[in-house]
Amino acid sequence: MKDVLDGLYGVVLDRKSNPQEGSYTNYLFGKGLDKILKKVGEECAETLIAAKNGDNPATVSELCDLLYHLLVLMAAQDIPLSDVAAELETRRQKLGNLKPMRETDRNT
Repeated sequence: MKDVLDGLYGVVLDRKSNPQEGSYTNYLFGKGLDKILKKVGEECAETLIAAKNGDNPATVSELCDLLYHLLVLMAAQDIPLSDVAAELETRRQKLGNLKPMRETDRNT
């Protein structure tokens, strides 16, 4: 999985540095952060719906769309994939990382 994400993030970064006509990634960069965030939100909602419906193939497809748009967001914000990997590794090593639930969390 790491190689796939590294490769895709590399393409996204390349499009940011070397725009190509007709590139959807460049379209997103050109429209700016608001458009990128809108797409992340849309893909998140579509992922949730597919998962709730128990449609695993659709969920996989929507997860791919969401991951791609998250990578575009990371590139737009100059967040390297290595920063996210390091944070995930830090969290993986923690024991007893259960946070106290807020009242709103208890009701869902």
